[in-house]
Amino acid sequence: MNKSTIKSVAAALLLASPLCFAGLAQAQKVYRIGSLNSAEQFVGSFEGFKSRMAELGYIEGRNVRYDFYNAKGSTEALNSFAQKMVADKVDLIVTSATTGTVAAAKATQGTNIPVVFLSSGNAQILVKSFASSGSNLAGISSASLEVTGKRFELLKEMAPWVKRIALITNPKGVNYKSIVTEVGDAAKKIQFAVGEVKVSSQEEILKAVPTVTRKTTDAIFTPPDALVTEGIDVIVKHSIKERLPVLTSLVDNVKKGCLATYAADYFALGRQGALLADKIFKGTKPSDLPVELPSKLKLVLNLKTAKAIGLKIPREILLRADEVIE
Repeated sequence: MNKSTIKSVAAALLLASPLCFAGLAQAQKVYRIGSLNSAEQFVGSFEGFKSRMAELGYIEGRNVRYDFYNAKGSTEALNSFAQKMVADKVDLIVTSATTGTVAAAKATQGTNIPVVFLSSGNAQILVKSFASSGSNLAGISSASLEVTGKRFELLKEMAPWVKRIALITNPKGVNYKSIVTEVGDAAKKIQFAVGEVKVSSQEEILKAVPTVTRKTTDAIFTPPDALVTEGIDVIVKHSIKERLPVLTSLVDNVKKGCLATYAADYFALGRQGALLADKIFKGTKPSDLPVELPSKLKLVLNLKTAKAIGLKIPREILLRADEVIE
Protein backbone atom coordinates (compact mmCIF):
# COMPACT_ATOMS: atom_id res chain seq x y z
CA MET A 1 0.00 0.00 0.00
CA ASN A 2 1.58 3.32 -1.11
CA LYS A 3 1.67 6.55 0.90
CA SER A 4 -1.15 8.12 -1.13
CA THR A 5 -3.49 5.20 -0.38
CA ILE A 6 -2.62 5.25 3.32
CA LYS A 7 -3.41 8.97 3.51
CA SER A 8 -6.76 8.44 1.77
CA VAL A 9 -7.77 5.65 4.19
CA ALA A 10 -6.73 7.72 7.21
CA ALA A 11 -8.75 10.69 5.97
CA ALA A 12 -11.82 8.50 5.44
CA LEU A 13 -11.53 7.10 8.98
CA LEU A 14 -11.27 10.58 10.46
CA LEU A 15 -14.40 11.68 8.59
CA ALA A 16 -16.33 8.55 9.65
CA SER A 17 -15.30 8.53 13.31
CA PRO A 18 -17.68 11.30 14.49
CA LEU A 19 -20.56 9.37 12.94
CA CYS A 20 -19.40 6.16 14.60
CA PHE A 21 -19.11 7.80 17.99
CA ALA A 22 -22.51 9.48 17.55
CA GLY A 23 -24.08 6.13 16.76
CA LEU A 24 -22.38 4.55 19.77
CA ALA A 25 -23.60 7.33 22.08
CA GLN A 26 -27.12 6.89 20.74
CA ALA A 27 -26.96 3.12 21.25
CA GLN A 28 -25.77 3.59 24.83
CA LYS A 29 -28.46 6.09 25.88
CA VAL A 30 -29.91 5.20 29.25
CA TYR A 31 -33.55 6.22 29.64
CA ARG A 32 -34.54 7.40 33.09
CA ILE A 33 -38.15 6.59 33.94
CA GLY A 34 -39.91 7.83 37.06
CA SER A 35 -42.69 5.66 38.51
CA LEU A 36 -45.26 7.62 40.52
CA ASN A 37 -47.61 5.38 42.51
CA SER A 38 -50.43 6.66 44.68
CA ALA A 39 -51.05 3.46 46.69
CA GLU A 40 -49.63 -0.04 47.15
CA GLN A 41 -52.47 -1.73 45.25
CA PHE A 42 -51.59 0.15 42.06
CA VAL A 43 -47.96 -0.98 42.01
CA GLY A 44 -48.87 -4.05 39.94
CA SER A 45 -49.29 -1.85 36.88
CA PHE A 46 -45.67 -0.71 37.17
CA GLU A 47 -44.47 -4.29 37.55
CA GLY A 48 -46.34 -5.17 34.35
CA PHE A 49 -44.83 -2.13 32.67
CA LYS A 50 -41.27 -3.18 33.56
CA SER A 51 -41.81 -6.76 32.37
CA ARG A 52 -43.04 -5.64 28.94
CA MET A 53 -40.33 -2.97 28.65
CA ALA A 54 -37.70 -5.68 29.17
CA GLU A 55 -39.28 -7.71 26.36
CA LEU A 56 -39.09 -4.62 24.15
CA GLY A 57 -35.35 -4.36 24.78
CA TYR A 58 -35.22 -1.88 27.68
CA ILE A 59 -32.99 -3.71 30.13
CA GLU A 60 -32.77 -2.28 33.64
CA GLY A 61 -29.17 -1.33 34.46
CA ARG A 62 -28.19 -1.33 30.81
CA ASN A 63 -30.33 1.13 28.86
CA VAL A 64 -33.08 2.04 31.32
CA ARG A 65 -33.14 3.20 34.91
CA TYR A 66 -36.24 3.35 37.12
CA ASP A 67 -36.92 5.78 39.97
CA PHE A 68 -39.75 4.26 42.02
CA TYR A 69 -41.97 6.29 44.37
CA ASN A 70 -45.05 5.20 46.34
CA ALA A 71 -47.02 7.91 48.15
CA LYS A 72 -49.16 5.32 50.02
CA GLY A 73 -52.29 7.46 49.91
CA SER A 74 -50.60 10.77 50.84
CA THR A 75 -51.40 13.65 48.48
CA GLU A 76 -48.52 15.70 49.92
CA ALA A 77 -46.01 12.93 49.25
CA LEU A 78 -47.44 12.41 45.77
CA ASN A 79 -46.93 16.06 44.80
CA SER A 80 -43.45 16.09 46.34
CA PHE A 81 -42.39 12.98 44.43
CA ALA A 82 -43.76 14.39 41.17
CA GLN A 83 -41.80 17.61 41.62
CA LYS A 84 -38.63 15.68 42.45
CA MET A 85 -38.86 13.67 39.24
CA VAL A 86 -39.20 16.86 37.23
CA ALA A 87 -36.20 18.36 39.04
CA ASP A 88 -34.26 15.17 38.27
CA LYS A 89 -35.15 15.61 34.57
CA VAL A 90 -36.41 12.08 33.99
CA ASP A 91 -37.12 11.10 30.38
CA LEU A 92 -40.64 9.89 31.14
CA ILE A 93 -43.03 9.50 34.08
CA VAL A 94 -45.41 6.55 34.40
CA THR A 95 -48.26 6.90 36.85
CA SER A 96 -50.79 4.59 38.47
CA ALA A 97 -54.33 5.86 39.06
CA THR A 98 -55.88 9.23 38.27
CA THR A 99 -54.61 10.79 41.51
CA GLY A 100 -50.99 10.21 40.58
CA THR A 101 -51.54 11.37 37.02
CA VAL A 102 -53.03 14.68 38.16
CA ALA A 103 -49.93 15.29 40.31
CA ALA A 104 -47.59 14.39 37.44
CA ALA A 105 -49.50 16.52 34.92
CA LYS A 106 -49.31 19.54 37.21
CA ALA A 107 -45.60 19.06 37.95
CA THR A 108 -44.64 18.64 34.29
CA GLN A 109 -46.47 21.71 32.98
CA GLY A 110 -44.06 23.81 30.92
CA THR A 111 -41.63 20.91 30.45
CA ASN A 112 -41.22 18.40 27.64
CA ILE A 113 -41.42 15.39 29.99
CA PRO A 114 -44.06 12.92 28.73
CA VAL A 115 -46.42 11.23 31.19
CA VAL A 116 -47.91 7.79 30.53
CA PHE A 117 -50.78 6.87 32.84
CA LEU A 118 -51.09 3.11 33.18
CA SER A 119 -54.42 2.86 34.95
CA SER A 120 -56.63 5.93 35.13
CA GLY A 121 -60.07 5.24 36.54
CA ASN A 122 -61.27 8.67 35.43
CA ALA A 123 -59.30 9.55 32.30
CA GLN A 124 -61.92 12.08 31.18
CA ILE A 125 -60.59 14.70 33.58
CA LEU A 126 -57.03 14.28 32.29
CA VAL A 127 -57.32 14.74 28.54
CA LYS A 128 -58.96 16.95 25.93
CA SER A 129 -60.50 13.86 24.33
CA PHE A 130 -59.84 10.14 24.06
CA ALA A 131 -58.60 10.78 20.50
CA SER A 132 -55.89 13.19 21.67
CA SER A 133 -54.81 14.38 25.09
CA GLY A 134 -53.81 17.74 23.67
CA SER A 135 -50.87 17.69 26.08
CA ASN A 136 -47.84 15.70 27.25
CA LEU A 137 -50.10 12.89 28.52
CA ALA A 138 -50.87 9.50 27.00
CA GLY A 139 -52.21 6.35 28.57
CA ILE A 140 -54.91 3.86 29.38
CA SER A 141 -58.31 4.23 30.99
CA SER A 142 -58.99 1.39 33.40
CA ALA A 143 -62.73 1.99 32.79
CA SER A 144 -63.18 1.66 36.55
CA LEU A 145 -65.99 4.19 36.88
CA GLU A 146 -67.75 3.08 33.72
CA VAL A 147 -68.24 -0.49 35.00
CA THR A 148 -69.70 0.50 38.39
CA GLY A 149 -73.12 -0.62 37.20
CA LYS A 150 -71.75 -4.03 36.19
CA ARG A 151 -70.30 -4.46 39.68
CA PHE A 152 -73.64 -3.64 41.30
CA GLU A 153 -75.37 -6.17 39.05
CA LEU A 154 -72.80 -8.74 40.19
CA LEU A 155 -73.48 -7.94 43.84
CA LYS A 156 -77.23 -8.28 43.27
CA GLU A 157 -76.66 -11.72 41.74
CA MET A 158 -74.50 -12.89 44.64
CA ALA A 159 -76.55 -11.32 47.44
CA PRO A 160 -80.13 -10.58 46.27
CA TRP A 161 -81.06 -9.30 49.73
CA VAL A 162 -78.74 -6.28 49.48
CA LYS A 163 -80.70 -3.01 49.46
CA ARG A 164 -78.31 -0.56 51.15
CA ILE A 165 -74.69 0.15 50.26
CA ALA A 166 -72.11 2.05 52.29
CA LEU A 167 -69.93 4.05 49.89
CA ILE A 168 -66.59 4.98 51.42
CA THR A 169 -65.38 8.22 49.83
CA ASN A 170 -62.63 10.79 50.10
CA PRO A 171 -64.12 14.28 49.49
CA LYS A 172 -60.63 15.62 48.81
CA GLY A 173 -59.90 13.01 46.14
CA VAL A 174 -59.62 14.02 42.49
CA ASN A 175 -62.30 11.49 41.52
CA TYR A 176 -64.75 12.36 44.28
CA LYS A 177 -67.46 14.13 42.24
CA SER A 178 -67.25 11.59 39.42
CA ILE A 179 -67.48 8.69 41.87
CA VAL A 180 -70.54 10.07 43.65
CA THR A 181 -72.29 10.75 40.34
CA GLU A 182 -71.47 7.38 38.79
CA VAL A 183 -72.35 5.39 41.91
CA GLY A 184 -75.58 7.35 42.35
CA ASP A 185 -76.68 6.69 38.77
CA ALA A 186 -75.77 2.99 38.89
CA ALA A 187 -77.44 2.47 42.28
CA LYS A 188 -80.64 4.15 41.12
CA LYS A 189 -80.98 1.75 38.18
CA ILE A 190 -80.67 -1.28 40.42
CA GLN A 191 -82.60 0.27 43.33
CA PHE A 192 -79.78 0.40 45.86
CA ALA A 193 -79.86 3.05 48.58
CA VAL A 194 -76.40 4.61 49.03
CA GLY A 195 -75.05 5.91 52.33
CA GLU A 196 -71.83 7.89 52.04
CA VAL A 197 -69.04 7.39 54.59
CA LYS A 198 -66.61 10.29 54.17
CA VAL A 199 -62.94 10.01 55.14
CA SER A 200 -59.98 12.26 54.38
CA SER A 201 -57.14 10.52 56.24
CA GLN A 202 -56.11 7.08 57.49
CA GLU A 203 -57.03 8.22 61.01
CA GLU A 204 -60.56 8.98 59.84
CA ILE A 205 -60.80 5.57 58.19
CA LEU A 206 -59.98 3.96 61.54
CA LYS A 207 -62.75 5.97 63.20
CA ALA A 208 -65.40 5.82 60.48
CA VAL A 209 -65.26 2.18 59.38
CA PRO A 210 -66.45 0.73 62.75
CA THR A 211 -69.66 2.77 62.39
CA VAL A 212 -70.59 0.74 59.30
CA THR A 213 -72.63 -2.16 60.66
CA ARG A 214 -75.43 -4.50 59.63
CA LYS A 215 -77.84 -2.09 61.29
CA THR A 216 -76.89 0.67 58.87
CA THR A 217 -76.04 -1.16 55.63
CA ASP A 218 -76.08 -4.47 53.75
CA ALA A 219 -72.80 -4.14 51.85
CA ILE A 220 -69.77 -1.89 51.34
CA PHE A 221 -68.38 -0.47 48.10
CA THR A 222 -64.83 0.90 47.80
CA PRO A 223 -64.39 3.11 44.72
CA PRO A 224 -61.16 3.95 42.84
CA ASP A 225 -59.52 6.30 45.35
CA ALA A 226 -55.93 6.08 46.58
CA LEU A 227 -56.69 7.00 50.20
CA VAL A 228 -59.57 4.52 50.51
CA THR A 229 -57.49 1.83 48.81
CA GLU A 230 -54.62 2.37 51.23
CA GLY A 231 -57.02 1.64 54.11
CA ILE A 232 -58.42 -1.54 52.58
CA ASP A 233 -57.00 -3.85 55.28
CA VAL A 234 -58.98 -1.99 57.95
CA ILE A 235 -62.13 -2.14 55.83
CA VAL A 236 -61.76 -5.86 55.10
CA LYS A 237 -61.11 -6.81 58.73
CA HIS A 238 -64.19 -4.94 59.92
CA SER A 239 -66.40 -6.24 57.10
CA ILE A 240 -65.64 -9.85 57.99
CA LYS A 241 -66.40 -9.14 61.62
CA GLU A 242 -69.77 -7.65 60.61
CA ARG A 243 -70.29 -10.29 57.89
CA LEU A 244 -70.74 -7.60 55.25
CA PRO A 245 -69.80 -8.22 51.60
CA VAL A 246 -67.29 -5.70 50.21
CA LEU A 247 -67.44 -4.93 46.52
CA THR A 248 -64.32 -3.16 45.27
CA SER A 249 -62.90 -1.47 42.19
CA LEU A 250 -59.50 -3.20 42.20
CA VAL A 251 -58.44 -6.79 41.56
CA ASP A 252 -55.67 -6.50 44.17
CA ASN A 253 -58.23 -5.56 46.82
CA VAL A 254 -60.01 -8.88 46.25
CA LYS A 255 -56.71 -10.62 46.87
CA LYS A 256 -56.53 -8.66 50.13
CA GLY A 257 -59.94 -9.92 51.28
CA CYS A 258 -62.70 -7.97 49.51
CA LEU A 259 -65.46 -10.23 48.18
CA ALA A 260 -65.42 -9.43 44.48
CA THR A 261 -64.79 -7.06 41.61
CA TYR A 262 -65.19 -6.70 37.88
CA ALA A 263 -62.15 -4.74 36.78
CA ALA A 264 -59.04 -4.45 34.66
CA ASP A 265 -55.95 -6.39 35.67
CA TYR A 266 -53.36 -3.76 36.58
CA PHE A 267 -50.37 -5.90 35.65
CA ALA A 268 -51.86 -6.29 32.16
CA LEU A 269 -52.53 -2.54 31.95
CA GLY A 270 -48.87 -1.89 32.74
CA ARG A 271 -47.78 -4.19 29.92
CA GLN A 272 -50.15 -2.37 27.60
CA GLY A 273 -48.71 0.98 28.68
CA ALA A 274 -45.13 -0.10 27.91
CA LEU A 275 -46.00 -0.09 24.21
CA LEU A 276 -46.99 3.58 24.51
CA ALA A 277 -43.71 4.45 26.23
CA ASP A 278 -41.77 2.65 23.49
CA LYS A 279 -43.59 4.67 20.81
CA ILE A 280 -42.80 7.92 22.64
CA PHE A 281 -39.11 7.02 22.95
CA LYS A 282 -39.12 6.34 19.20
CA GLY A 283 -40.45 9.80 18.43
CA THR A 284 -44.25 9.76 18.68
CA LYS A 285 -45.77 12.72 20.51
CA PRO A 286 -47.97 11.78 23.50
CA SER A 287 -50.78 13.94 22.08
CA ASP A 288 -50.76 11.79 18.92
CA LEU A 289 -51.57 8.65 20.92
CA PRO A 290 -55.28 8.04 21.63
CA VAL A 291 -56.29 6.99 25.14
CA GLU A 292 -56.63 3.21 25.16
CA LEU A 293 -59.09 0.94 26.96
CA PRO A 294 -58.19 -2.30 28.79
CA SER A 295 -57.74 -5.29 26.53
CA LYS A 296 -59.70 -7.34 29.09
CA LEU A 297 -61.80 -6.95 32.25
CA LYS A 298 -61.75 -9.71 34.88
CA LEU A 299 -64.39 -11.07 37.21
CA VAL A 300 -62.52 -11.96 40.40
CA LEU A 301 -64.03 -13.59 43.50
CA ASN A 302 -62.65 -14.35 46.95
CA LEU A 303 -64.23 -17.64 48.03
CA LYS A 304 -62.43 -17.58 51.38
CA THR A 305 -64.06 -14.25 52.22
CA ALA A 306 -67.46 -15.49 51.03
CA LYS A 307 -67.24 -18.40 53.47
CA ALA A 308 -66.08 -16.11 56.28
CA ILE A 309 -69.17 -13.89 55.94
CA GLY A 310 -71.54 -16.82 55.37
CA LEU A 311 -72.29 -16.06 51.71
CA LYS A 312 -72.74 -18.88 49.21
CA ILE A 313 -71.81 -17.71 45.73
CA PRO A 314 -74.02 -19.26 43.03
CA ARG A 315 -72.32 -21.89 40.89
CA GLU A 316 -73.09 -20.03 37.65
CA ILE A 317 -71.12 -17.00 38.91
CA LEU A 318 -68.19 -19.19 39.95
CA LEU A 319 -68.12 -20.67 36.46
CA ARG A 320 -68.05 -17.19 34.91
CA ALA A 321 -65.20 -15.99 37.11
CA ASP A 322 -61.78 -15.37 35.56
CA GLU A 323 -60.10 -15.89 38.92
CA VAL A 324 -61.28 -17.42 42.20
CA ILE A 325 -59.23 -16.91 45.34
CA GLU A 326 -59.54 -19.75 47.87
